[in-house]
Amino acid sequence: MTQDKLQAVEAFLLNLQQQICHKLEAEDNQAVFVADDWHSDSGQGCSMVLKHGAVFEQAGVNFSHVKGHTMPVSATVKRPQLAGAAFEAMGLSLVIHPCNPYVPTSHANVRLFVAYPPEGEPVWWFGGGFDLTPFYPFDEDILYWHQTAHDVCAPFGDTVYHELKEGCDRYFTLPHRQEQRGVGGLFFDDWNRWDFDTCFKLMQAVGTGFMKAYQPIVARRKHHLYHERERQFQLYRRGRYIEFNLIWDRGTHFGLHSQGRTESILMSMPPLARFEYQYQPEPDSAEERLSGYLQRRDWLAELSSAVH
Repeated sequence: MTQDKLQAVEAFLLNLQQQICHKLEAEDNQAVFVADDWHSDSGQGCSMVLKHGAVFEQAGVNFSHVKGHTMPVSATVKRPQLAGAAFEAMGLSLVIHPCNPYVPTSHANVRLFVAYPPEGEPVWWFGGGFDLTPFYPFDEDILYWHQTAHDVCAPFGDTVYHELKEGCDRYFTLPHRQEQRGVGGLFFDDWNRWDFDTCFKLMQAVGTGFMKAYQPIVARRKHHLYHERERQFQLYRRGRYIEFNLIWDRGTHFGLHSQGRTESILMSMPPLARFEYQYQPEPDSAEERLSGYLQRRDWLAELSSAVH
C-alpha cells in the first residue's frame, strides 16, 4: 500500500463531498451546508451539515480519516487474523432526511480500510453503497433507482449488480421487525477481489452514481402536496431508521468502538422522529401499502414491464 494511492482515495472522497453538497444545495435552493472541521486523537475529518432547508429538513455529508493502534472487534468479525493490527480508515458517509414525506430518505457511503498486521504486508479493502427508504413509494422511482444502480455496476461484470443488490438486501434489514429498511440499492464490503485500481474504480462509480440515482427522484417529488397525516407517518417511520442505525449498523458500532467523533457518527439521526406503541395503519391505506415494499424483491424484473 503506497502513500500515493491513499492520497488519491482521499482526494476523490473530498471532491465527492463537495460535489454532492453543491447538488443538494441546488435542489434545496434555500439552505446551505455548514462545514464543521474536526480533529481528534484518532484522526480528522469534515462534517458538512444542512439544516432547516426548503426541501431537506437535515442532510449530513461526512468525510473522516481515522487511525488506530488496534482494530475494533466490529472490524475483525470476518477477519479474525487481523485482531490487534493497527489500521486506518477513510470514507464519506451521508444521510438525507427530506421535509416532504413523499421524498425518500436516502443514505450512501464509500470507504477504504487498511490494516497493518505486525507481520506481513498491509491488507486493504473497499466498501460502500447506497440505499433508498421511501415512506410513500412510487414504482417509477424505484425502477429508476435500481436501473441507475445496475448501470453503475455494468462496467465491472454482468453479475456485480445482482451481487451488490443482494448484499444491500441482506444488510439493510431489521430482523426484529421482519422487514427491510427500504427498497434497497447497492452494498459491498471487504472488497479486494481485483487489483487496487479496479476496486477503487468500483468505489468511485458507486460514489458518483448516488446523486445520479437520487437527485431526479427528489426533483419529481419535492413539490408533492402533503398533510399532517403524511407528516406523522414520516416521523413514525423515521423511528425505524433510528432502530437500524443504533442496533444493527456496523459503521455506527465501528465509529463508537474506535473512539470516533460521536457527533459525526450520529449525524445520520433524523432531527425529528416519533414512536407509537403498537401502531397499525388503516386497512387499504397508503400507509399500509408501504409494507408490501419492505420485502426483498427483484425490482428490475417486476417493474420494468409494469411501469412502461
